[in-house]
Parts: sequence; structure tokens; C-alpha cells
Amino acid sequence: MASHYALSNQPRRAFTLLELLVVIAIIAILAALLFPVFVQARGQRSAGCITNNQRLSQAFYLYAQDYDANSAARPKMLSAYTAAGMTICPNPRFAGIPKHTEAKDHINHNGKPGGSGTGSNMVFHNGIIMPGAVTGAIFWGTSWGNYTGDKISGIDLWYQGFGGSHYAMTSDEYTGTNGQVGPTVTYVGHVIDTSPAGSPAQSSTILAEVCKAIPNPDPSGLGYYGVYSDQPRGGAGYCGYHSYGSCNGVNVQFAFFFNLDGDSGCDPQDTSGLHSQGLAAIANVSGHELSEARTDPRNGGWYDSRGNENGDKCNFTFGAPLVTFSNSSRWKIQGEWSNAAYTSGTGYPNSSGLKGCLSGL
Repeated sequence: MASHYALSNQPRRAFTLLELLVVIAIIAILAALLFPVFVQARGQRSAGCITNNQRLSQAFYLYAQDYDANSAARPKMLSAYTAAGMTICPNPRFAGIPKHTEAKDHINHNGKPGGSGTGSNMVFHNGIIMPGAVTGAIFWGTSWGNYTGDKISGIDLWYQGFGGSHYAMTSDEYTGTNGQVGPTVTYVGHVIDTSPAGSPAQSSTILAEVCKAIPNPDPSGLGYYGVYSDQPRGGAGYCGYHSYGSCNGVNVQFAFFFNLDGDSGCDPQDTSGLHSQGLAAIANVSGHELSEARTDPRNGGWYDSRGNENGDKCNFTFGAPLVTFSNSSRWKIQGEWSNAAYTSGTGYPNSSGLKGCLSGL
């Protein structure tokens, strides 16, 4: 005869309100007794963890707002919403280290000085790369209207010489579902928008500026547009970042750059005298961002196990005093990571001593 686990017909006795209150009171007393012990054990670190948890929660929320309710697939994608190098709990190992960080990019950056990525080559993540690129610059802010310095003409010169340069070729080894990164980078010129520059805290703000300034982006979806703000970095923990989106159904890649005049945290310390300090600073960061966009334009390209892209892994490390571009202009510009150079030991070392950086000579 089969047996069954039957429900009892007897009515179940529920907890009374008094019993529930007694249980809650006991839990509260135990928490009050144990809390000072936890505070003493964790000290300031606990407060930092709580604060960072709150900030990271807010970052996840803001990212979802910007990206149609999609969640961030990896922590580095939240970097434009958080302080550079911020983890859930502060790590005293990195306390007080100056952070020459380029990046708060959604696609890529863990905020560590030098972007070191301590142990692995970059890995392909089954997405696209940029076989070629059509680039443009947007100078955004009220002060660009009467600007007389060298940054606008200098950035024009920088982009005009990037394509076909040995520096561009440092990224040519990487392939994607749509082919291989190529050295062809075409510059279509710059646009000046003298409306007040918006906050870069949300990439949707920068994307909106790109769509406004470039109403007809390159229809191939390989357009890359650098937005150069006239606003200083202030307390932000990054010099620039890159991300992606679409304008009227056309895919675009874009980057944001602060005004880095007199900013020691983002200064490559170019002593050549060929450029103003501010131009040298944004030119160096421009190399970082464009190289990352070419190898990981839409979050499915190349980055290592810690989320570092080729620019991150060689961040603010230089293999030569100056690099010559295809138009003979010369720049002090950081190197880019090469898996092939690291494997063969032929690159120069990054800030962690890993010999995988190519200077583009």
C-alpha cells in the first residue's frame, strides 16, 4: 500500500505578537553587544566598505539607466561612475600611490596606476574590433569660441598623423569577428560647440553631445569621436574615458577628455618644447583611448582577466622620449600592450615590470 505525506488537519498554532516582540528584543540585545567588537576589529576599513558599497550600488543603478536597463557585465564597466581604483573595501596596499589614470571607461579600467594587469595577456571576448576608423574631434565648452592656443590645431595634427603610423600599428595584431585591426584611420576634422560643457559623470551626456555635434556619423558604424571639454578635471580620478552608443541608429564610439592644463596627475611631462603642456597631456590620453577603442570598441574585444585593455596595461609608461607619426609630427605618448611582444619578451616593461608594451617607434 502506497504511503503519502499528508497535511495535518489540525490547525497550526501561530506566534503571538508578544512572542515575536521578545525574539526581536533578544536579537537587538545581541547585536548591541556584538557591534562594538566588530567596530573595533574592522575600524576605519568597515566605514570605507560601507561607503564604497553605497557608491557601487549607485553606480550599478546609473549604468542601468544609461544602457537601457542592462546590467554591467564586469566591474570595469562601472569606472565612469566611481572613483578611480575603488573596490568594495579599500586596500591599504595602494593607499597614497599617485594615480595617473586615463580612464573611467565603461569598457575598461580598474584604476590602478599604470593599468598593470599583473599577469596575463589580453583575451578575445568574441566581439568586434575596428578594422579601420573614421575619427573626428569635438571641442565642447564656452571658452573654445575665443581660444587662441595650440590645442585645436594640435589635435587636428595628431589625428591626421595617427593613421598609418607605427604607433597605430601597435594594435594591428588583434582580430575580431569582423576582421583584423588595421592602420587606416581617417580624420574628418573638428567641430566647435560653444555651449556649456556638460558633466562627464554619465556617458549618456557625452553621447548626446556627439549626436548633436555629428548629426550624420560615419554610416559604417566605425566612427570614433573625441570630445574635448574646456572643464578641468577637478576631483575626478581619471583623465578621460571611452565608450560607445548609437546616433539615429548608427553605431558610434566616443571618448571624453578633460582640460588638462596644469594637471600634474595627467601630465606626460613632455620636455620637447614642441607643444604646450595642455596639448601634450590630451594628446597622450588620446592615444590611450583611441587604441583601446580600436581593439575593444563595444565591450567584446580584447582585455585581460582584470578588465585591462591595451592602453590600461601600459598606462603612463613610455618607451621613447618622442614617437613620430605618419605626418612627421612628434609626440610623447604612452605605449600600447602587445600580446605578441609579451609572449616573446620583446616589449618594454610596464609599471609592473611586464615586458609587453610597444612604443610605436
